[in-house]
Amino acid sequence: MVRQFLVGGSVSIINIAIHSLVMAAVVRVAQLAGARDRSHPSLRLVAVMIPIVSLLMATHALEVMVWAIAYAAVNVAPDEASLVYFAFVNYTTLGYGDIVPLERWQLLGPITAMNGVLLFGWSTAVIFEVLRRTRERGAISAAPRSQKRIARRAIGTAEDLGTAVTAPRSVTGKRKSSGAIRWDNFT
Repeated sequence: MVRQFLVGGSVSIINIAIHSLVMAAVVRVAQLAGARDRSHPSLRLVAVMIPIVSLLMATHALEVMVWAIAYAAVNVAPDEASLVYFAFVNYTTLGYGDIVPLERWQLLGPITAMNGVLLFGWSTAVIFEVLRRTRERGAISAAPRSQKRIARRAIGTAEDLGTAVTAPRSVTGKRKSSGAIRWDNFT
């Protein structure tokens, strides 16, 4: 049983590393695409989401291949079984049950499923965050010029909250001297 957890944990860590690299690239590209000021927010949303979702699907397929390679390395399934198909069924939690792992490797299927569920959830969270930010940027580009500056400052301040709490800025852009944080400025 320990050997199953070691193999499953190792493959999961490899897949998490792959996913981390792709997610960092996706977030960076989405930030760059969102920074452009275009007049058609719906087209921008389509232009951002199609490549991102396609890249995430390809990443999941790559991660399934990593599982299939691991299955082949430790001889998880009967010889006539398609290991890529078996890995897809486990990774997506489809669970047809038409291929059953050898008894000594029975835990790899659930470990694969757990890895797949977590990575699909992570992808979903990033897709929704990109969607949200792209829509916010679209709302800003449609606003009058005076409101764009205020909205960009508010979004920048709200994004900073993930790393550090900053004091709100006055209309001139300078920090307020009171030192007190007024949360109503962030809404």
